[in-house]
Amino acid sequence: MAGLTGRMSTVVKAKVSKLLDRAEDPAETLDYSYSKQVEQLQNVKKGIADVVTAKKRLQMQEKSLQQSVVKLDTQARQALSAGNEELARTALERKNVAQTELQGLDTQVTELEDQQQKLTDSEQKLRAKIEAFRTKKEVIKAQYSAAEAQVRISEAATGVGEQMADVGLAMQRAVDKTENMKARADAVSELEAAGTFEDITQLGSGEDDIDRQLKQLSSQPEVDDELAKMKGELGTQPGGLGQGGAGEAPQIASGGAGGDSEQSSSASSESGQT
Repeated sequence: MAGLTGRMSTVVKAKVSKLLDRAEDPAETLDYSYSKQVEQLQNVKKGIADVVTAKKRLQMQEKSLQQSVVKLDTQARQALSAGNEELARTALERKNVAQTELQGLDTQVTELEDQQQKLTDSEQKLRAKIEAFRTKKEVIKAQYSAAEAQVRISEAATGVGEQMADVGLAMQRAVDKTENMKARADAVSELEAAGTFEDITQLGSGEDDIDRQLKQLSSQPEVDDELAKMKGELGTQPGGLGQGGAGEAPQIASGGAGGDSEQSSSASSESGQT
């Protein structure tokens, strides 16, 4: 179970890392880093201001103590001149305490000045570093933008980009559909020319050309037999050839030249027998 949990955690972290990598914009990352460095510089400046403020306070206390030392020394001299040795002693004791505090303030002021100098040096170094980073940041952003544009142009020209690949697939599908439709149109035209298809919108028996040709071939012997029978009947009737009416002559004539020759031969034969 522990192994499965660890594996799931690794997969989730990998997925999240991949998503973050896709979402991360180098230009935004550089700008954010620059802003954080500027923020650090502001904090250093604030620290320097705090040190200077503390030094100024100590210097003000130092000045006040110096004035107290001078005042107490004057008061001790005046008391001693007045013959009040005890009061002079008290004034000198206070003067010694003030001088001791003054020495301590001098030490603290010196330490604050050293700290101020270190912070000032650090601030100058950090400022120079941030300025160099800003220049480098702009160069990197320009290079990244140029590279990104070059990649997009190359992908568009070669068709390997994701969007161009989708467009290429869509175009290929359109070409395939067009080719299939052209092939289908040619096939329908060929089958229609061969008489395979019939017009389902036309009323009638629905026979095609092949059916009509086959039907004509099967009916041709029946027509020939009926015509021969008709010729024989017309030849056996008395005066069948010479006395036929105006309406019958076209029917005999419609038999063709071969039919007239056969009827003449029959008439000659019947005359000889009589």
